[in-house]
Amino acid sequence: MAETETSGHRKKTTQRSLAIVERLMELDGATLSDVSEEMGLAKSTAYAHLETLRDGGYLVKEDGVYYVGMQFLNLGGYAATRKRSYKLAREKVRQLADDTNERAQFIVEENGLGYYVFSDSESTMAVETDVRPGKLTHLHTTAAGKAILANLPRPRVEEIVEAHGLPGQTEQTITQREGLFEELELVRDRGYAYNRSERVEKQWAVGVPIIGPEDRVIGGLSVSGPEHRVKGDRFEEELPSLLMGVANELELNLAYS
Repeated sequence: MAETETSGHRKKTTQRSLAIVERLMELDGATLSDVSEEMGLAKSTAYAHLETLRDGGYLVKEDGVYYVGMQFLNLGGYAATRKRSYKLAREKVRQLADDTNERAQFIVEENGLGYYVFSDSESTMAVETDVRPGKLTHLHTTAAGKAILANLPRPRVEEIVEAHGLPGQTEQTITQREGLFEELELVRDRGYAYNRSERVEKQWAVGVPIIGPEDRVIGGLSVSGPEHRVKGDRFEEELPSLLMGVANELELNLAYS
């Protein structure tokens, strides 16, 4: 069915509202004038979008500055726990953080990108990073993301690369298609993935896939830390062994409970 003028206008309006929200997050808040200028909109149009979103609780206004509102936290909390597998993964993230004194995280793939669902660190030694629940990342830049990609059908990985490319985050990021597929083959063979400063300089990580019933990839678990603390035997043996054991427990829970 052809798109009508009315439906096309509604689609454009929704897209613009969502773009405004994303820009507000990137800017960490903005005034009406800022939004008008950033989005190339008349002030009256920008005001209509902002106030409609604020009426719904999706934005707040503080001293003339608009910020993303808590209603998104409500939606995000639902998204992060709507699947039983996600709830079970949360406990494993906490366990990994406690066992390693490093930061642990659980990532899922949606629409070709990776989303941090849970991130936890029980120790004051764990490095603070830009990771937070809901943050998106390119899958090829992280250990958990590469573990996910390695267990997706190749045509699906090709689609993801075609749609999102292989942008470099650091000088160590894999940015060539051939290099990525060679890496994913290694990940499949050994059962876990490495990240050596590929998303954040001097931060290393080990990641494993979580495979559910019918061999469906649910997500990826990883532990990350500063290079000087996780290198050597800890990186090559201890963390992979720990992660694979935790992943196996989670997969058994998913299959039989």
